[in-house]
This record gives sequence, C-alpha cells and structure tokens, in this order.
Amino acid sequence: MEKRTKTFRAGPVRIRVTTDDAAARPKERLTRERIVDAAMDLMAEKGYDGVSMRSLARALDTGQASLYAHVANKEELDQLVIDRICSELDVPEPDPENWAEQLKQVLRDCLELYRAHPGTARAAMGMIPTQEGGLRIAEGMLAICIRGGVSPQAAAWFCDIAALFVCAVAYEEQIWTQRMVDGAGHDDLHEFHEDVDGQLMAAFGQLPADRFPFVTGYARELTAGDGDERLEFGLDLLVSGLEAASERYRDR
Repeated sequence: MEKRTKTFRAGPVRIRVTTDDAAARPKERLTRERIVDAAMDLMAEKGYDGVSMRSLARALDTGQASLYAHVANKEELDQLVIDRICSELDVPEPDPENWAEQLKQVLRDCLELYRAHPGTARAAMGMIPTQEGGLRIAEGMLAICIRGGVSPQAAAWFCDIAALFVCAVAYEEQIWTQRMVDGAGHDDLHEFHEDVDGQLMAAFGQLPADRFPFVTGYARELTAGDGDERLEFGLDLLVSGLEAASERYRDR
C-alpha cells in the first residue's frame, strides 16, 4: 500500500507523519448498487446464510444504521438481489408457433443465472418478486403462454410452479456442490454425482426384494441420468402438463 509522508514545523522542531494513502482518501459513497454488489459477493463466498445486515455492514466497512438508510431489511435486500439477476435475463417476444420451446428456454436461462450467482436461488425461495426485473420476466412468460393459447389461470399458476421448480433445482445443486467442497473427496461435480449414484445402486441392491420389489427392480432407472437430463425431463413434464391442463382451467 502506498505511503504518504508530510512534514510539519513546530517552532524549531520538524515533525514527519507517515499515513496510508487509503486512509487519506474519503470512503466511497454508500449506494444500493454497492450494497447489492457486496451481498452477492458474500453469497458466492459464504452462501445465503452467511449474509446478514451485520456481515454486510462489516464487508462495506460501515455501520448497520447506514445500510438501513438504503435497504429496509433482509427481505428487501433479497428483492434487490433477485431484481439484479433478473435484469440479466432476456425474454423473447412471444412466438405462438413456438411457445412451448420458448418457455423451456426461459427456464433454462433462469437456472443458468442461479448457477452463475451462487446463493441467489435460496434468496428467491419463499419470495414473490415485486421489483421491475422479476415482474418483467413474469410479464414475458405470461405473454408467451397466453399468446400460445394457454388459458390465463393455467398460465398464471404455471409461472409460479415453474419458477419454484427451477429455483429448487438450483438450490439443490448448490447443496450438493457444498457437500463436495466440504470434503467428499472430489474436485469434479459430475464424478461426485457418479459416486453418489453408485452408492445408491449398492444401497438399493441390499434392500429385501419382497418388501421393495419396484425400488430394487428399477434401481438403474432411479439413478439414471445426469442433472441436465433430469432438468429436461422436468421441463417437458411441466410444459406438456400445462398444455393438457389448460382447457380444464379455461373458465376460471
């Protein structure tokens, strides 16, 4: 760190004072943007539970009272974090001929955002977005559904359930990643999952077949597929189910 030396005269005596340049500079102004930046950095480093107003104030070298001048509480902070990542998502203009694939791609892109910003999926759990970023995605998904012929009530409930599915997938991935980091003996998540699948196969194979005929008989199917394959199955299930259920909710 660069040092700064100043010399002062007090009568016949010269006094030299050395200070850090950083200490001489004024603190950067506290803003909502800086607070959200710091919160996302903390989430990536320590996980969602490592972020509190106290730890955030410490990371920003300020007091909690200063934070509360910009963010009311942890719930509002979560809203701002989700708004930030939602602003990175592009929602296409509705294409009625391709609405199902458009929905799937929006959900894939949502998952990639959660993956790129660890901890944010947990922030989204149990929270209804009220900021512009999240509302823009809801608006876009509703438009894709309804322009594609989906009944409004089915479209509205689909948006809720689909968001919960993607959020849960991302949160579960982060839990597995943390387990691997905490000493599972693997550096690669794919190899870690293969190891877990092998352990499950062995456990299922030891079950009494007379009590668990289907679990033992279909153990390979139960453990088959990687995360992306299971994600695609879930998206197919949701979108196909939406199309099938839409008419039943046409008059609601």
